[in-house]
Order: sequence, then structure tokens, then C-alpha cells
Amino acid sequence: QVQLVESGGGLVPAGGSLKLSCAASGSIFSINAMGWYRQAPGKLRESVASITSGGSTYYADSVKGRFTISRDNAKNTVYLQMISLKPEDTAIYYCYAGRGPSRSWGQGTQVTVSS
Repeated sequence: QVQLVESGGGLVPAGGSLKLSCAASGSIFSINAMGWYRQAPGKLRESVASITSGGSTYYADSVKGRFTISRDNAKNTVYLQMISLKPEDTAIYYCYAGRGPSRSWGQGTQVTVSS
């Protein structure tokens, strides 16, 4: 099992910035994909960004140009730098590692953007 711990969430005014971190530990055996989902009240969990060990990235259209995902493979840590935050970015953000049945999830960190 891989354990994931997120940090960096909080309350920020619209237009502000936050940087989320997610550190993986446990039975790590070559993690390729890492990334972030978010879930707002009353909505389904949606993919926000992902990154492979080789550095290939994916971003949801709603966050392109504002969010940047990165990772430190040596530390098994993935980051999400968020700028120009909007109230619609308010959600619980969950990091993940791995794919399919082997995917592990963090406990989530709350991001609240006030208007």
C-alpha cells in the first residue's frame, strides 16, 4: 500500500495563490502517474492535473494556464501550484499515485477561494 498525505490547502481570496503538496510513502514500487482530483459540493470528482515520471503533464481545461503540476521523483512528492484562483476552484483536492487497481488516494485538503 502507498500512503499519500496532502498539505497546503486553505482559504485564499480570489486572485490569490496556493501550493499543494502530496508526499507518498509505504510500499512504493515504481509510481508512474501522480496527480490531483478535486470535488466540489454537489459535483462529481474531476481530474485536475496529472504528471508521469517522465514529466508529461495533463491539465483540465478549466485550470490550464493557472495551475502547474510538478513532482520530485526522488522524494515521491507531487505538487500543484495554483495561481489566479477563482471561487469555482473551491473544492476538496485529492492527490493520487498509480493507475487502475493499484491507485492510492490521499485524504484530501480543502481549498476555499472567497469572492
